[in-house]
Amino acid sequence: MNRQQVSDAVDGLGWRLVLGAICTEVAVASLTQAAEAAAVAVQAAGDDGQGHLSVDIRAQRAVLRLQSPTEWAVTKVDIVLAQAISTALTGHGLRLAAGSVQALEIAIDALDIAAVLPFWRAATGYIDEPGPSDVSDALVDPSGRGPTIWFQQMDAPRPQRNRIHLDIDVPHDAAAARIAAAIAAGGTLLSDAAAPAFWVLADPEGNEACICTWQGRD
Repeated sequence: MNRQQVSDAVDGLGWRLVLGAICTEVAVASLTQAAEAAAVAVQAAGDDGQGHLSVDIRAQRAVLRLQSPTEWAVTKVDIVLAQAISTALTGHGLRLAAGSVQALEIAIDALDIAAVLPFWRAATGYIDEPGPSDVSDALVDPSGRGPTIWFQQMDAPRPQRNRIHLDIDVPHDAAAARIAAAIAAGGTLLSDAAAPAFWVLADPEGNEACICTWQGRD
């Protein structure tokens, strides 16, 4: 499935495609209710949910994420699971919404990626990203908790520019508001040449961050 097909399949269910996974959140009144929502989701997913479904339980929300554990991408299995989970949760009177779901990436500029990547792999305890990826060299947290680290090829040294920037992956329909908020907070839009895949922004001192979506990448 391409990204457009994935997004179209889940948008109406309250899920959003973010960085190779589909995510949603369930607003709850307590940690107990969050655990109950997680239990409903796990039961609805059944055996097929093993490895695909992860749930982050907090006092005010349960954040659900679906992704193939072998392909590190959304498959038809994940779409079916999202449909089953949505039906089960709404049947319990719970509402799914994209809310504040997002994923954080750290991008490191490098002249020789092969030389620097092993250091970061060892220092972080990360592993090579398995499966298809938009970038040829990326590291991921094997526990699924930390942000992805990827390496951007440089053609020449750029000492005047920071060598590390953050990529904030958000739902496609949340990007405009996030960009506007960053600009209102003192930021500057440096480039929208690659939009809607990403917009490059900078803080008042020139440190960069990219607001990213799945769009424009197929």
